[in-house]
Amino acid sequence: MPVTKEKKTEIIEEYQTHPGDVGSAEVQIALLTQRIAELTDHLRENKHDYHTQRGLLKLVGRRRRLQAYLARKSPESYRSVVTRLGLRK
Repeated sequence: MPVTKEKKTEIIEEYQTHPGDVGSAEVQIALLTQRIAELTDHLRENKHDYHTQRGLLKLVGRRRRLQAYLARKSPESYRSVVTRLGLRK
């Protein structure tokens, strides 16, 4: 089930760096994290859904690359996003 428009708008407003920002690395990482969480829940119930599993792995890789980019360009912003999303333990 895709992310609802209201939930997506809420995530964008929370992580945007300036008004009107919908495509920064911070916003993209937050949206990918939401999609990854939903797909993970789906895969817990449907263990043999290999097409979804592959899509999940592609999303995780995309998020990892965005995180690496953000860590290079703006380490303080990277740390802020990671702690707010709870990605590192």
